[in-house]
Amino acid sequence: MKNWLTPKSTAGIMLIAVALAALPFVVGMAGQAWVRILNFAILYVFLALGLNIVVGFAGLLDLGYIAFYAVGAYAWALLASPHFGLHWSIWAILPIGASCACIAGIVLGSPTLKLRGDYLAIVTLGFGEIVRIFLNNLNAPFNITNGPQGITLIDPVSFGGFKLSGFTPIFGFPVSGPQKYYFLLVALAILVIIINLRLQHSRIGRAWQAIREDEIAAKAVGIDTRNLKLLAFAMGASFGGIAGGIFAAMQGFVSPESFSLIESVMILAMVVLGGMGHIPGVILGAVLLTILPEALRYGVGPIQKLLFGKQLVDPESLRMLVFGLALVLVMRFKPAGLWPAPERKRELAEGAK
Repeated sequence: MKNWLTPKSTAGIMLIAVALAALPFVVGMAGQAWVRILNFAILYVFLALGLNIVVGFAGLLDLGYIAFYAVGAYAWALLASPHFGLHWSIWAILPIGASCACIAGIVLGSPTLKLRGDYLAIVTLGFGEIVRIFLNNLNAPFNITNGPQGITLIDPVSFGGFKLSGFTPIFGFPVSGPQKYYFLLVALAILVIIINLRLQHSRIGRAWQAIREDEIAAKAVGIDTRNLKLLAFAMGASFGGIAGGIFAAMQGFVSPESFSLIESVMILAMVVLGGMGHIPGVILGAVLLTILPEALRYGVGPIQKLLFGKQLVDPESLRMLVFGLALVLVMRFKPAGLWPAPERKRELAEGAK
């Protein structure tokens, strides 16, 4: 086997590692708010990669993916807050959150095995809304989720006595909570990317691709389409559960309003915009659709004042208008996504002939 770890590739990996290590401190010069945005970009990478297993690899349209994010977030909130007086560690809660989300994925996948396309999208959309409404109303007769008020005072991630919240002096240099969370998120992101790459190039990944291209033909050659589709739902959901747990710990608060339909649509847009089934493209889509709207939020107001001397349009409304227009233009001129998989690019080129 050819050794891919050449001196050039080793130097490239070292440069990337140094850049990733320095990034939160460089971004922190513009304010800790931008470090938090960077952290949320990595969280959305988790979510987009999880949804990419279902949509990109297996070709199953899922509009209720945010439900698994909610399951993971509430698992952390209930097991690490004063709500039930429990304060478990990350080593117990993350596996439980991932397992609960995985079970929820199987529950969603089991009755939808014969559905595809628009019908599957409608069912998964309904599932996502059911979970949100369920969490919103599960405060009576027994108060489990605290209803629309949400759960507060959630414990941050901690390793022994080292908490990732607040400022901590490290080698005499103050490191903020968002900067500490950044390194945890990067480590988890690398692990998730490695798992995705291994899945994509495995027999399971090739079977998912066959199901995506032609399910009847895949079944005809002996592929167990039923169990493989359930596996796609379960694997994708587990990544959502892990992301939800870290989200709850970072925020210190969760409520059903954080898991609305628009969040599911945004995650699906990340996968489609970046390039369905292509892991680097999905990562690019997640980062762009997380950071670009925030950059527009902060930049639209000052640009209007510079050009017109006053603010003519509310920045929030103009931000979404520009954001939506950009999505339309990208989908019009780059239908395969900004960074599509080579085979997907060839398929579209052949279809255009």
